[in-house]
Amino acid sequence: MPSQFFGLNTAYTGLLAANAGLNTTANNISNSETKGYSRQQAVQEANRALRTYTSYGSAGAGVDTIAIERIRDEFYDSKYWDNNTRLGSADIKAYYTKSIENYLQDTDQIAGFNTAYNLMFDALEELQKNAGNASAKSQFVMYSQSLCDYFNGVSGQLSELQKDINQEIKDTVSEINSIAERIATLNKQINVIELTGARANELRDKRALLIDDLSQYVDVKTTEMPIKDTANNLDTGATRFIIEIAGNQLLVDNTDFRTLSCEAREINETINQCDEQGLYEIEWNDSVRFDLYNPLIGGKLQGLIELRDGNNTENFRGTVETVNVTEGIVKVKATEDYLFDINKCTLSQHGGKISLGSEEYYYSDWTYSYDKDTNECYYEFKIDKNYGECVLSPSRIGKDAEVGPSIDYQGIPYYQEQLNEFVRTFAQTFNQILTQDGAVDGYGNDATDPTKNALFRGTDSNGGQIGYEDYYNDLNDGDNVISITNSSSSYYRLTAANFAINHEIAMDPKLFASRTGATDGESKCDIVDELLTIKNDKDVFSFRGGSSSEFLQAVLSDAALNAARANSSVKYYTTMENVINNQRISVFGVDSDEEAVSLVKYKNAYDLASKMIQTFTEIYDRLILETGVGR
Repeated sequence: MPSQFFGLNTAYTGLLAANAGLNTTANNISNSETKGYSRQQAVQEANRALRTYTSYGSAGAGVDTIAIERIRDEFYDSKYWDNNTRLGSADIKAYYTKSIENYLQDTDQIAGFNTAYNLMFDALEELQKNAGNASAKSQFVMYSQSLCDYFNGVSGQLSELQKDINQEIKDTVSEINSIAERIATLNKQINVIELTGARANELRDKRALLIDDLSQYVDVKTTEMPIKDTANNLDTGATRFIIEIAGNQLLVDNTDFRTLSCEAREINETINQCDEQGLYEIEWNDSVRFDLYNPLIGGKLQGLIELRDGNNTENFRGTVETVNVTEGIVKVKATEDYLFDINKCTLSQHGGKISLGSEEYYYSDWTYSYDKDTNECYYEFKIDKNYGECVLSPSRIGKDAEVGPSIDYQGIPYYQEQLNEFVRTFAQTFNQILTQDGAVDGYGNDATDPTKNALFRGTDSNGGQIGYEDYYNDLNDGDNVISITNSSSSYYRLTAANFAINHEIAMDPKLFASRTGATDGESKCDIVDELLTIKNDKDVFSFRGGSSSEFLQAVLSDAALNAARANSSVKYYTTMENVINNQRISVFGVDSDEEAVSLVKYKNAYDLASKMIQTFTEIYDRLILETGVGR
């Protein structure tokens, strides 16, 4: 049979439960504007009934507040993180593709390719009217230099942009490391509290907010599991919290965490010819390689990598034909059509890494060979035995060969390649007309150096000018096989960055050849006539199926399309973010109206419990003081 004071104790539990509810409501209202705060609720259950050994069996023992829990839905969190990852990638692409688009613009305020190109050909038309006029030649050479300056400037801007993106990759890695460390610290603090049976709601909110931030940088997956006392088959109250990023790569395992580090590539690890030196590779702190080109990385990091290294899937690919172990020569048959044209070559002049099957090697030099009769193209790579851990062997024959990643995005390397291809093909076409047999004015036709009359040259690292002797010799020696090395005097070494005017012609424009036939008068301008056809005649010069004057339209359309796609993605994922976040807030956000209702509800419960205690107090006063039962 229950005590005479049983009812008072029951009413007291109601008072405590109502007080817990009021405190929880006060906490919710106080944090209604706190970022990342999850609404909390007092979880109550009836106390275990007391057996009375009477006809009615047992009596209710009141209420118990078993926990203060945060209201959170992991499903909506997961959806939010996934969308935030996509938004992070799209947002960074939208920012940088806008810069690329701006570099290629040609407007009334910004003089771009069309302006420089048209002025050069306008000057050439003026020269056509008076081919022997030194002033007309000088003006044409000046505008030709302006065209070179344009390409130098755009290539320089793209290189600076690549360096900026590279630095942002390092900053992003640092931010990921910082978040990982803070989450590991929070995991420890959460377990310390929850081992006592309490719930670390505020710390869990902080952790969730950090994961929100992390999800904009990389793809995030979380797992939480209880830690059991296996000896007694009991829950300890602690949990093991795991975070995996970038395609299930472990970042945080409870209180332990891994960090990423950025290592600058050496000059012999360069991937693309026009890549800036010192681009970062990423590694885990336990020396495990972080796959930079894993399509599951997601977030800002993936967007930055695609912008920095994106080549529109036009990397070097082929099949190993032969292996000369003694000389360290690997002969690779090119399997992609674009590799047949040396003007589209992006291999590094300083050497780099080449994958032969599953093994990675370093090459120091390479040679391009094209057979006109069989229409086959080969590249021979000189393997540097001083680098790398793999030993070259004939087992590599028949394996796939690859230099650099195949990235399906038009990043900085892609635009650099487009610029390089244009200036190489344009300079080649222009110079071949100038150096044709019988060309006079200037140097005339110098059999020992047919490139002296060439207008467009490349500037080497020492400030000298690159000639095209090897290239011309291969074209004109009657051999059906063209062979060019990475150090040959060829158009491969001409890039948008070093595109320049022949120093001699720049100093003395009269050296510019405008005619053939030494006995003809100066008014003859058959070379100038032929040069003018380059502008609009696709049979003379073609770039991506269009005329030379349509170069900007072709490349700018790529940049504009990429910018439009990125902006469209940003709008879509921003809209989805708002939708998903509203769904999340509907679950864990603080609603002032709901809290007002809770306030009234718990206040009434508190008042009723107080009245019940007062009633029992009066009963006990009567019972004790007037009947003497309590004596």
